[in-house]
Amino acid sequence: MNHPDATAGQRCWLCGRPLGHRIEWHHPLPKSRGGRMTVALHPICHRTIHATFSNAELARLPGEAAALTPHPAIARFLAWIADRPPDFHAPTRRGR
Repeated sequence: MNHPDATAGQRCWLCGRPLGHRIEWHHPLPKSRGGRMTVALHPICHRTIHATFSNAELARLPGEAAALTPHPAIARFLAWIADRPPDFHAPTRRGR
């Protein structure tokens, strides 16, 4: 899903880099667990979250990006992606 007018000038919820042309929407509290709020992410950041955490794990965490960043796989990903352009994409490895 893409809402270009709503995200102009915004940054990714997970990595903090400026958003590019492709934007995905993530429920910090999974929709299957009653979450309604969504946040804008790069597709690669969204896939990394779901490759690292199950919906049950996400439901147990506070709904803020800072709750995900201490996880070793997320910390490695954030260090790796930090200098990439907004529309950078690469295959996401399943971490679970």
